[in-house]
Amino acid sequence: MRTEKTPAAGPSSAGLPSDEEIARRVRSGETMLFEVLMRRHNQRLYRTIRSLLKEEAEIEDVMQQAYIQAFTHLDQFEGGAQFSTWLTRIALNEALQRLRQRHRWVAIDGGDIVAQEDGMKLLQRSEPSPEQQAFGRELARLLETTVDELPELYRTVFMLREVERMSTSEAAEVLSVSEDVVKKRLHRAKNFIRERLDAHLGGTLAEAFSFHASRCDRVVKAVLARLPLDPG
Repeated sequence: MRTEKTPAAGPSSAGLPSDEEIARRVRSGETMLFEVLMRRHNQRLYRTIRSLLKEEAEIEDVMQQAYIQAFTHLDQFEGGAQFSTWLTRIALNEALQRLRQRHRWVAIDGGDIVAQEDGMKLLQRSEPSPEQQAFGRELARLLETTVDELPELYRTVFMLREVERMSTSEAAEVLSVSEDVVKKRLHRAKNFIRERLDAHLGGTLAEAFSFHASRCDRVVKAVLARLPLDPG
């Protein structure tokens, strides 16, 4: 099934305008260009929110709300960081707000957390089956299940750094922690899953938590319907 790819922020090899340039043009009145930004970053936002929330309908709802917030406060984007970082942080905050409403989130700033569910079990050692070796998607599903068992704080760092391929500094900025904290949490996340997936932490990660094209279209359409866009 075709998936929606996430181009890197900044000018592309095809000479397309950067995120920052498009954001400037949207602020100047070319509001319909906001759709370009959504399609560029749907995959990243989905993966970021998916690290905290599990229900797919809720994830899409949070994505929509994050885009609404970004559009509404686009004048606050001053270019001090990459647009993708600014947008991802908005999405993360929206997801955290959902968790706070459930009274089950441990503050993200500073220090380690205690696992919120007692008795969390380490993954059992097992070799990939022939079917898993033959079909990359089956391995991606196994990875998704494994990552879901991480404590939330470590799962978010793992998703941003290893799945979404953010730099340490960018992940630290998104999470409002130091780079050392990001490195420590990522190390612990990797230790948690290494026994089962150490041999597969490379290219197959890109196939995990994919945001398929049909869902991309649905989210974009829903957001566009809620924004005060000028067709001109």
